[in-house]
Amino acid sequence: MSISIPHIISGISIILLVIYGADVIVGGGTAGNGFLPFDAMTRGIAFGFPPIILSVIAFFISKKPPYKGLGIMLIITGILIIIGGVMSVSSASGTENSARMIGEGGSLILVGAIIVALGVTKIKKSEPRVS
Repeated sequence: MSISIPHIISGISIILLVIYGADVIVGGGTAGNGFLPFDAMTRGIAFGFPPIILSVIAFFISKKPPYKGLGIMLIITGILIIIGGVMSVSSASGTENSARMIGEGGSLILVGAIIVALGVTKIKKSEPRVS
């Protein structure tokens, strides 16, 4: 299996999400306390939003050849996004912005599920057809 542009794009998505998650864990969930000097919004825009866009791009530019590995990478990306959404929802209780955080977490869970579905679709299309 050769490494292609969709694989590279999906790999970048996973790396960005791991950096984002590591910063949140190191900082204890508070902005500016991790190793990245960003507030929560800037961190989300820089490290959370691009993986979503890149995952969708990787899925759609890999139409013809079967990319089972790409499907697995998309599933990993979706699971990382779902974990972030669950963490956002679970940390929302007792905060002043709890309704907003629950909404953001719920939308992240939905987006993550969509990306997982794209990965499953890519794997299904990669399997040989039995006639």
